[in-house]
Parts: sequence; C-alpha cells; structure tokens
Amino acid sequence: MKKVGLFKSIQFKFVLIYTLLILLAMQLIGVFFSDRMEKTSLDSFQKQLVNQADILANSISEIMKEGNRDDRNQLIKDVQDQINEVSDPRQIIQVYDENGILLGTTEPNQTNDIGKQTADPNIRQNLLTLTEVKSEISQNPKTRERVMAVVRPIRVNNSLGGLIYIEKSLYDVYSNLRQVNQMLASATLMALLVTALLGFFLARTFTRPLLKMRQQALAVSQGDFSQRVRHFDNDEIGQLADSFNSMTMRLEEANATTEAERRKLRSVLTYMTDGVVATDRFGHVILMNNRAEELLRIYRQNFLGEPITKLLKIEDEYTLDDLFESEDAMILDFSSDEEKLLIRANFSIIKKENGVPDGLIAVLHDVTEQEQIEEERREFVANVSHELRTPLTTMKSYLEALAEGAVEDHELAHKFLNVTQNETERMIRLVNDLLQLSKFDARNSDFHIEVTNYVTFIEDIIDRFEMSKTQNITFIRKLPKKPIYIYMDQDKMTQVVDNIISNAIKYSPQGGTITIKVVMKGRHIITGIKDQGVGIPKENLSKIFERFYRVDRARSRKLGGTGLGLAIAKEIISAHGGEIWADSEWTKGTTIYFTLPMTRGGE
Repeated sequence: MKKVGLFKSIQFKFVLIYTLLILLAMQLIGVFFSDRMEKTSLDSFQKQLVNQADILANSISEIMKEGNRDDRNQLIKDVQDQINEVSDPRQIIQVYDENGILLGTTEPNQTNDIGKQTADPNIRQNLLTLTEVKSEISQNPKTRERVMAVVRPIRVNNSLGGLIYIEKSLYDVYSNLRQVNQMLASATLMALLVTALLGFFLARTFTRPLLKMRQQALAVSQGDFSQRVRHFDNDEIGQLADSFNSMTMRLEEANATTEAERRKLRSVLTYMTDGVVATDRFGHVILMNNRAEELLRIYRQNFLGEPITKLLKIEDEYTLDDLFESEDAMILDFSSDEEKLLIRANFSIIKKENGVPDGLIAVLHDVTEQEQIEEERREFVANVSHELRTPLTTMKSYLEALAEGAVEDHELAHKFLNVTQNETERMIRLVNDLLQLSKFDARNSDFHIEVTNYVTFIEDIIDRFEMSKTQNITFIRKLPKKPIYIYMDQDKMTQVVDNIISNAIKYSPQGGTITIKVVMKGRHIITGIKDQGVGIPKENLSKIFERFYRVDRARSRKLGGTGLGLAIAKEIISAHGGEIWADSEWTKGTTIYFTLPMTRGGE
C-alpha cells in the first residue's frame, strides 16, 4: 500500500485549515483590540493633559487677576512657581501672555528666554486665532519621539490673557501598547499550539475510519473481503463505515457468484470438443481454450494479443470487418505433409448493451473426418455411376445395333449377345459386391465361425488355382509343416484369398511366380501373397484398399475387375480381428499381407 505523505494527508490539511482559521480570528481580534486600546489610551492621555492645562490655566488666571501685571518679575516668579508645582519631568510646560512673552517654562534650555517675546510662528498664530483647547500629536525633532501637545487659552476677565502650551511624550502609552501586543501575540501563539494539538486529535477521529476504509478498499481490490471497518459513533462517518462494510459484503457475494460462473465457464471451455477463440473489439486474441491450442497446434501465450486473422492464417484473404460481417462457416485448411487437417470456423459477434460490437468469438471444429467421409461419399457415388454407366452404355450400343438389323447376321448377333451377357454378369458382380459392402457397413453380414486347419485351407485354394490356371504361372508354397487351427469363416476367407491370388494372376507376366507364405508370429498368423507384376507406386499403397480405387483404371476394367475386391477383403479381415496391408516396389511386384488371430476373435 502506497504511503500518503504528511503534507498530502487529510489530517495535515485539516489541522492546517483549522489552525489558519484560528490564526485569522486571533489576528482580526488582535488588530481590533490593539486599535481600540490605542485610541482609548490616547483619549485618556489627552484628557489628562487637558485637565492639567485647565487646572494650570485657572491658577495662572487668578494670579494674573490678583497680581500686579505691571510687576513683570513678580508675575514671572508666581507663574514659574505654579508651573513647578504641577510639572512632570516628562513634559514641557510653557506659559505666554497675550503679547507672546514667555512667562514660565519647564524647559531648562529656555530659561534665558523668559520675559522675552517668542518668535515661534505657531504660538503667535494661536494667540491670534485660538479660542478653545486644541491638542495634536507630532514628533519631537530632537528626541524623535511622538509627543502630544495641548494648547489652552488663559482667560482673564473674559479676555485673552495668554495661553498655556503643554507637551508630553507618548513613550509610556506606546510602550504599554507594545507590551499588550506582545502579550496578545504570545496568547495567539499559545492558542495556535493548543489549536494544532486539539486539531490533530480531532482530525484523527475523522481520518482513522477513513484510513481503515482505505486499507479495506485495498484489501478488497486484492480479493480479501474479510476486513471490516470498526467505528463507535453513529455520525456521518459511522454511517459511511456501515455503508462501506455493506458494500464489501455485497462485493464478496458478487465476487463469489462471478468466480463460480468463471469456474463453470473455464470448465466448459476446457472440456469442450470444439476450440474457442475470443477477441476484443480490435480483433486481438484475449482468450483461447485448450482444444483451440490442439487444433491450431500452437501455444496460446505466443498468440495472445495477436490479430485473429494472423492466428487463423487468413490475413491475406480476409479482414477483421469481413469476419464481423460473416454469417457463413469458413473451412480452414491446416493440413501438413504428414497429416490432413480441416477446421470449420463459425464466428459470432459480442455486442455491448447499446448494440456496438465489442469483440468476436470463433468456434473451431475439426471436420477432417467429416470432410473425408463426404469426399469419399461423393467419390463413391461418382465411381458407382461410372462403373454402372460403362457396361450399360456398351449394352445399349449392342442392343441398338441388334435392333437395327444386326440380329439377322447370326454370327455378329451371337457375338453381340455374348458381350451383352458379359457386361450383365459384370454389373451383377458389381451390385453383389456393393450389397456385400453395404452389409459390412451396417454390421448385418453373417459370419459362420468354426475351427479350421489354416494350412490345409490355404493348400486347397492353391491346388484349385493350379488346376484352373490358363497362364504360365508357377505357385511357390512356403507353408508350415504342422497344422495350425484357428477360428474363421471359411467362405469369407476363401473370398479374401481368392481375390488376392486372382489379382496376383491378373497382373503377373507370363512365366512369373506367385509366392504364398504363412508364418506364425506370437498369437497371430501372417499370410503373404507376392506376385512379380509391375508393382504399385509408394504414394498409392495406402489407397488400394479404398472402394473403386485402381492404380491403372483402363487396364483393371479391361481385366474385368470391379475395384471392390480389396475393399471387401479389408472388411472381412477386420471382422476377424486381423489387419491387411500391402508392400510393393515399382516394376518388381507387390506383396499383400494379412493377419488372423489364433484365438477366437473378430465378429
């Protein structure tokens, strides 16, 4: 879980905002309080100076009334004494008469100016215009301190008798204000510290459930639904925690349902006999089951994320849009030199709720055997039609010739009838062979299994062929000296051996030999019949047991074969529980082998 930095956490932001709000409130209160205190202190200071000026003005007014104003020295002395009684070392008091003559002062530097007329323009201006008490705050040019000056006229018998100028430093006032501001700043700092501490603990009460919910959300994202958020309050955060716990329980249920469906789907896909390939909306492979891997002979990890057209090897013929629009199945040829493989692909579109295509599903089915059976069926129908059409065409031609007058020529008519009879017998043999194969296919053929001395059985057949042969062909026997008894149907096996030896005689040259060899191998008997004919090409050996297959069709038909003898032999040998195969070398002859079990087997 990624740790949240201190300065990015909700707890820090909460404490910071809470502290800033307190700081702002304290600053506003401090500014207002400091301003009001400064104004109150200055008003009180002014009243004090004004009261002092009033008292001093009344006293000096009485002195000017009682005293002899003509006695300047006495007047100056009385005024100075009065000033000294009320003076403060931190203030400057000056008394002027109506003519601007300095009568007394507390300023030592102005002692020599007593009794002299002042040259200060402000004093002279006030003597002319001042009618009531006036006060102002200024800066002392010498001490650079702020001072407050009060100027009051002296009334003697309702006329201007002079004025009093009192100036006092505001140092004490502002010093007290600075102390109060310092106390206020200290109180603000203490309040901020207490606020931050309380805010921290208060924020923890909010952030602790949120942190638990964050941990639970991370656990849920990793598949762990066991955690729950604990809370002790029923406030909004408590209700949020309850909702979060309820959501977790529902997610657990939904995940369990989804996982069960996923397991079902995985099981279905795994054991499907058809291959399944799914893509996203861009045609890239996102899912493939085991059967698809087997059919396509690939590893799914190598093709996940690849286009489906590349996977199916159709990128040169089709585009993704063609697959989305395709409604018909597609036959894909994945055959190799060793094995034939045909796959039928059906495509289905995955759509969203609004109908927009969101992917593609391809279902792959191995139709190799089905296609081969269909191809064999078509070829079988074509071969049957061809084999029947040839004798029928011949018969029709000869019968038409007879109908047109050839019947009058007895020698020619006899010849035509012989040909017609031969072709009829050939069709009968063909139909009989087809009926016999049909019985084998339907498992309706009756086999009469009995114990037979196989060596005697083979010798009797060879003897019969030697007596009826018309060609100069020699039979070579390589048979066991002792009798071998096996279970078999003598009539059916006679048909097999007759067919193989007949083929060997047909294709053997004059003066050739046919070798019949019987050997025991394990619990089986292997019979081999070898001729010295032209042989069969290697590429045709696996097909000679197919129905109507001929290496040389023209020659086989000329020799009277139906093309079904070896196919019937294969069915009979298989019914006995044996196998049949051929071995041949071009221009050097062919050997047909078949095996029979010595114990009772087959059908």
